[in-house]
Amino acid sequence: MKLLRDTSLIFNRQMQLLLRNPVWIFVGVFQPVMYLLLFAPLLKPALQVGSNAEAYEIFVPGLLVLLAIFGGLFQGFGLIAELRAGVIERSRVTPVSRLALLLGRSLRDVVSLIAQAVIITLLALVFDLRVFLGNLLLAYLMLALISLMTSALSYGVALVVKSEDALAPLMNTVAQPVLLLSGILLPLTYAPGWLQGIADWNPFSWAVNGTRALFRGDLGAPDVWQGLLIMAVLAVAAVAWAAREFARSVR
Repeated sequence: MKLLRDTSLIFNRQMQLLLRNPVWIFVGVFQPVMYLLLFAPLLKPALQVGSNAEAYEIFVPGLLVLLAIFGGLFQGFGLIAELRAGVIERSRVTPVSRLALLLGRSLRDVVSLIAQAVIITLLALVFDLRVFLGNLLLAYLMLALISLMTSALSYGVALVVKSEDALAPLMNTVAQPVLLLSGILLPLTYAPGWLQGIADWNPFSWAVNGTRALFRGDLGAPDVWQGLLIMAVLAVAAVAWAAREFARSVR
């Protein structure tokens, strides 16, 4: 009960800070919208599909996963600013749960990500995307797990390195191969066998495949539950590790 109360307090505080400057939600969604408007129209001939709707069923899920990964991995910069301002240091004298310090922030990031995903989905509907509401909600659950995992990981790394100069190249070094090997923008169907073999070890490729299955209406596809299970396990592991780093920093 104390954990829930503390998490709610941190979450409400973080949401207040976000809503005071909601422009960040639209800044975060700007690049994906540009992909949606300027890149997606090229997909129908490139993918050799029969309609724009089929092209968007492939492209939009990958775009949403891209947003969840990048949006989460770079949240640590804000925490480093709080470290420098002494916000985390002052938390030492409070009885608030150290796990709540992490969960409140990460849940704020999840809410922000879902808001951005809704904006992109609504825009994609204008371009002939069609998806069942139940499948869409399950896809949002997948995105929420990805966002929770990546933001917790970013916060944990930020507490370890304590420097934007170290965090930026580290996150970029991790993000680029992960994104390229997940088939986010284009599926890896026609990739060489060795590349597909490497991609099979990338957990985000399972999330992308599962999200695409949901968007095309294939709720019973194994990729769906496999992606959800993998993301759930990784989210729990990331939260547990990052919470330990919070406990070390706020003793």
